[in-house]
Amino acid sequence: MLDTLVFATVLLPFLVAAVLLVLRQQNVRKVILVATAGVLILASLAMLRGGAFILSPAPLYDSLVTLGDFVILFVVLCVGLKRRNQIIIWLTAAQILGLIWLDFFMVEGHGTTPAFFADDLSLIMVCIVSIIGSLIAVYGIGYMKEHEEHLHLAKSKQPRFFFYIVLFLGAMNGLVLANNLLWMYFFWECTTLCSFMLIGHDDTEIARKNAERALWMNVLGGTAFLFALIILQKVAGTLSLADILARGPEFAVAGGAILIPMFLLVFAGMTKAAQAPFQSWLTGAMVAPTPVSALLHSSTMVKAGVYLIVRLAPIYAGTYLSNFIALFGAFVFLATAALAAGQSNGKKVLAYSTISNLALIIACAGINTPAAITAAILLIIFHAISKALLFLCVGAIEQKIGSRDIEDMRGLYARMPRTTIITIIGVLTMMLPPFGMLMAKWMAIESAQGQFLVMIMLALGSGLTVLFWCRWAGILLISPFGKPQPETQACSVRLPLVILAAMAVLVSLVSPFVYNGLVAPVVAMYYKATAYAVSYGNLESASGVFIVYPLFILLGLGFYYAVRQSRKVTAAQVSAPYMCGEQETVDGKPGFLGPLGQHVAAASGSYYLEQFFGEAVLTKWINVVAMAVLVIMLFGGAL
Repeated sequence: MLDTLVFATVLLPFLVAAVLLVLRQQNVRKVILVATAGVLILASLAMLRGGAFILSPAPLYDSLVTLGDFVILFVVLCVGLKRRNQIIIWLTAAQILGLIWLDFFMVEGHGTTPAFFADDLSLIMVCIVSIIGSLIAVYGIGYMKEHEEHLHLAKSKQPRFFFYIVLFLGAMNGLVLANNLLWMYFFWECTTLCSFMLIGHDDTEIARKNAERALWMNVLGGTAFLFALIILQKVAGTLSLADILARGPEFAVAGGAILIPMFLLVFAGMTKAAQAPFQSWLTGAMVAPTPVSALLHSSTMVKAGVYLIVRLAPIYAGTYLSNFIALFGAFVFLATAALAAGQSNGKKVLAYSTISNLALIIACAGINTPAAITAAILLIIFHAISKALLFLCVGAIEQKIGSRDIEDMRGLYARMPRTTIITIIGVLTMMLPPFGMLMAKWMAIESAQGQFLVMIMLALGSGLTVLFWCRWAGILLISPFGKPQPETQACSVRLPLVILAAMAVLVSLVSPFVYNGLVAPVVAMYYKATAYAVSYGNLESASGVFIVYPLFILLGLGFYYAVRQSRKVTAAQVSAPYMCGEQETVDGKPGFLGPLGQHVAAASGSYYLEQFFGEAVLTKWINVVAMAVLVIMLFGGAL
């Protein structure tokens, strides 16, 4: 049974992707995608129910993975040569030479290290990838049809698009289940290649440029990953993740040489998670079709980076390296939250807020206490759901109104009532109690109480996140509403939005059970203690209590009261704001009679304070400080 589940979550997507690449019948492709999504979801839930395991496939697969490593590297090398990108060429050449040395001269007894290992953290990640990733793939069916009609393509590119989407899901599942770090490296490089191909999917000049930037930055991380394995093999004598984690306390006490490969692996995770100064590859990825953005931000790619950093946390616990990781994460969390506050482009708000939340997870890994790791895992879960929902909402809105600017979403309810409500749900679950994101941020800030500077940066960053989420929600709720029009959407677009909105609320509703059943066992396994106790559905610690169910009851009552009162409002009670002049409406747009009898249309907008929060003002200094902290982390924490 276990073999079947691993096959369904890892190998099956590779096989299905190959079929989709050559399949030209659109209806058959839809059926295969929906069926594959169903299999992935059911297999991930069955795997979660089965619990921890270690699995060794046939030795043949080791040879296939080694072959796959070299194939990917030579494909990337060819891309570098074609684009004449010296960074890609030299870094990939270094990886090829390093892999030859590691595979054929250092590692003995190929096939003796179990390929797969799973605990509750791995199984949580498999569920995130398989459930959320599958919903995004299904959403892509309806979205890509309209996307290609908008581009007036003579020939559909959907076979190649869905090839990489489904391949991405299999690679991510393999990555989070990998025990043999050589296998993890293979899947790691698979995600790099998939992201490059998907970001450049539309083949415009800007898409090619941003795809190339994403590739060289992630190839840099891949190079760090490989050389970390070389040093790790020399120092620890094994590339088994389970063995290295089991010896975590021994390594933490010994320190020294083990911290060098740990720094390199953390650095690789930071590049994959688009942390400063590498954030530009993820913000540039916004040129890709919306399903790609949603996949990169919620359930694949960037989550691989933070997964690796959190996974390795027990090994570098109690070291200076851990302290610097906390400082780095806290700084990037605050800095990129400030960048998000200065954006009106909906996708850029989501991009910077993703980088910010990933930095918060990294800060928690650096704080490295049971409370902080609890916060990190819960952040991974709740962020994946809400961020996937918001990206898909922005994609649907953009296709309807032709803009992704949040200022253009005023009065959206009149045109897209259902999508507007779902978007508001997504925004509220990112910032309000009793939803899981706020609970996890509370845990993170509370866990940093022993590191004053980190705690201050986390608190300030959390305040800025409330600023830009409130602004967005306010724009969606602002008048004029008008009489809502019936909203029509393809079922493949509508269903994932509804399911993700329900998940965003329901998973928060059962958050105490999620903590008890999935998160607490992981924390107890590696830290020999848990930070929170569940009492009457609330989460309690020595520092305080997070109330869950009483707040949900208050939220429900408040919602009921608001809906009841809104239904009492009649058209006669709704009046336009006074604009200091003779008011008039032209073509349904309010305004006033201005100089020379000319109609002046009413306009409203938010303050973005670009002189303080603009990309041109902050980005350079953020990158300089981040680079400085990374250098200090290397020389002060690892060497």
